[in-house]
Amino acid sequence: MIDFEEELKKFHPSLEVEDAAEAIYGQDLTDVADILIQMVEKAKEKTETEEE
Repeated sequence: MIDFEEELKKFHPSLEVEDAAEAIYGQDLTDVADILIQMVEKAKEKTETEEE
């Protein structure tokens, strides 16, 4: 049987939409696109130094 009093003690209200958006967009996360951009930039640098 569910102990409602115990469950209410564990309850944490969810963030409002604006707060959630700030929490999500406020993080500096690297995604696949960022990694690919870094790889292309490094490859360009390498080919430029090899051509010299």
